[in-house]
Amino acid sequence: MGSPQAGSTAGTFNPHHALELPAEAEPKARERIIAAATRLFCQYGITAVGVDAVVAEAATAKATLYKAFGSKERLVEAVLEREGAAWRDWFLGELLKGEATPLSRLRRIFPVLRDWFGDDRFFGCPFINAVAEHDKRDDRMRQIALAHKKVVLATLSRLAAEAGAPDPDGAAHQLGLLIDGAIVAAMITRDENVALLAGETADLLLARMTAAEVA
Repeated sequence: MGSPQAGSTAGTFNPHHALELPAEAEPKARERIIAAATRLFCQYGITAVGVDAVVAEAATAKATLYKAFGSKERLVEAVLEREGAAWRDWFLGELLKGEATPLSRLRRIFPVLRDWFGDDRFFGCPFINAVAEHDKRDDRMRQIALAHKKVVLATLSRLAAEAGAPDPDGAAHQLGLLIDGAIVAAMITRDENVALLAGETADLLLARMTAAEVA
């Protein structure tokens, strides 16, 4: 999903660092609000965090928040869009960096996720969390989450095709299910090693995929 985010440990994504600027820089109010909302929403949840908490964290006025975003819901959307882009730059970048075969790139998925899970400020996937918190009959959060997922699955499908998978889209969706399951399990258990269990399952999938290609 690119290079590690500024301030994070090597190779590890941390949403709290994704919007940090150098100390000498004076971020604009809009950027401060997004950064503050990202930190608060990720840790405490969207529903639990009101605009008062966001503006206090961002050291700005409530009127500034409403002028920039119009509503809390629009702020939530802005946070998810920014957070999704940063996560994809990191995750897909880690898979694609350097010289490696498509199969080797796919095998990087769960070791990369394990690094993320091990961060003290890992709070799960903001998209999964957002859908879980909102009205399940409201498709708005679901569509935002699906747009994010579509980009990730497209890269996994391309790598699967390059690795010789007879059904690249199917393989991508299977890997996507393992990714989502590992994220939720890691959030609940606080055990980064669930990524290794998911990786073992992924290895079986990839072995069958390449065996089918050879056959």
